[in-house]
Amino acid sequence: MSEPEETFYTEERWQNWLTRVEEEELDPENEDSARLLLNLQDDAAIAVAKILSAYNEDRLSQEEAIEELTEVREIVLAEVEFDDEEKLMLIDGVQTSLVCVFYAAEEYIAAGPTEEASVDEYVQAAADAEAAEDLDAALGYLVQAGTRIIDGEELDMALVEDIEYGLVSEWVNGLDSLQSALSDPEVVEEDGE
Repeated sequence: MSEPEETFYTEERWQNWLTRVEEEELDPENEDSARLLLNLQDDAAIAVAKILSAYNEDRLSQEEAIEELTEVREIVLAEVEFDDEEKLMLIDGVQTSLVCVFYAAEEYIAAGPTEEASVDEYVQAAADAEAAEDLDAALGYLVQAGTRIIDGEELDMALVEDIEYGLVSEWVNGLDSLQSALSDPEVVEEDGE
């Protein structure tokens, strides 16, 4: 008899978060609003961390792990239908941050951690690539950085203070959520406690 299949993330879970975002008065300057969005992001990152753990502990094969990631990615990155433009933008920011998380996890499962450079070097290379308007390269560097983070290397968020706000800072923000999720994969409570 095989073990019951582990559920890493569900459409319903994501929908619950979206419903909360839709119902609350959101002000990005307000700490509670910012925390709600961060929890939404962290919650998805925790699902990714759990898939990575299951893969690293041989509870999932490479193919199964990629399938699970794809499933979570499709739920989290699906287009959101909100009437409120500002909330749509805020959710879009969360989704943007998570893009790099999914790619990094897939890359890690497919090819293992990169050995070529440190997380800091990759983040710097990504910032330089963004400055040169080469966003594909920037994302590529951060995906490599992500594989190192998954492998246990620290991402120093002080680096980000020097990076101009843009896609790279959003993606690094996602990697920070992933790093937190990997070190403490506790479920973020949906009830706001």
